[in-house]
Amino acid sequence: METVKAYGASSATSDLEMMHIDRRDLTGNDVQIDILYCGVCHSDIHTARSEWGPASYPVVPGHEIVGKVIATGPGVTAFKEGDLVGVGCMVDSCRECSACREGLEQYCENGAVMTYGGKDKHLGGHTFGGYSQNIVVDEAFVVRVPENLDIARVAPLLCAGITTWSPLRHWNVKKGDKVGVIGLGGLGHMGIKLAHALGAYVVMITRSMDKAEDAKALGADEVLLSTDEKAMQKHANSFDFLMNTIPVGHDLNPYISLMKRDTTMAIVGAIEPLKSVHGGMLVSKRKNIAGSMIGGIEETQEMLDFCGEHNILPDVEMIDMQNINEAWERVVRADVKYRFVIDMKSLQ
Repeated sequence: METVKAYGASSATSDLEMMHIDRRDLTGNDVQIDILYCGVCHSDIHTARSEWGPASYPVVPGHEIVGKVIATGPGVTAFKEGDLVGVGCMVDSCRECSACREGLEQYCENGAVMTYGGKDKHLGGHTFGGYSQNIVVDEAFVVRVPENLDIARVAPLLCAGITTWSPLRHWNVKKGDKVGVIGLGGLGHMGIKLAHALGAYVVMITRSMDKAEDAKALGADEVLLSTDEKAMQKHANSFDFLMNTIPVGHDLNPYISLMKRDTTMAIVGAIEPLKSVHGGMLVSKRKNIAGSMIGGIEETQEMLDFCGEHNILPDVEMIDMQNINEAWERVVRADVKYRFVIDMKSLQ
């Protein structure tokens, strides 16, 4: 084992602080990665503060990881030392269930092993994430980063990017479709960029016109104020797909009215109870409300390759590791456009 520096929380109420964690020795199919950049996701905060249920402490968050391969196990064939790679929200799965066999490891029927807070099959205990100097991951859960992309901005693609790409692909969003992206934050801004690059007519749906200029700069063709009843009525029954990135429980009914017959609104933001839905609004035009999370490894690689081809990157603010507690408070206040990325050389 190797002991490395990391930042983590020792309880639900403590600040993140420097600590040391163990990384396993390389097994046959393992890749050791020197972490260069790690994105900050609101999920990091929810987990460390036990807001999604009791966490296993210490929590070392971070599931948007970009780095360089520094060592490989003897059985590794896909990567070599020096390769630029990424690790997202998962580091393993059962690989045997129907979901895994279909490349949908995120829906592993026996439970995917998450990058932090998951069951560590090798060392026991729980997994530690990317707020650390390096990480050891099975090559099957490592993706290749296109070399033309600015690596300082790539990390959030490993969560925010794939979370918005997966539903766009699953519901076959294509050129000419009218797509609504509800909510402009870390997820919403990537949803706009990706839907725009797919050739869709993109409408940013928001409660505040203060975000209109930003939305159009990101690629939105139009901005719809959800509190404007006349504007909402004008767009009724006209959308081919809605991506709902609102991170908290809310009323879905106003958005259902925007959907065409036989179309879907995919929930990607709220992982908590939602307010009651009027069944008649669904029944009358056979509308669908669905959920979607991250994608599998193959789909994540597809997303990265697409971003490389179209030079799509998140808008980020770079921070040093020592400023993580302040950054977390700003995330909670939605005071970031639109994702923090940690420059991990600050941890050396």
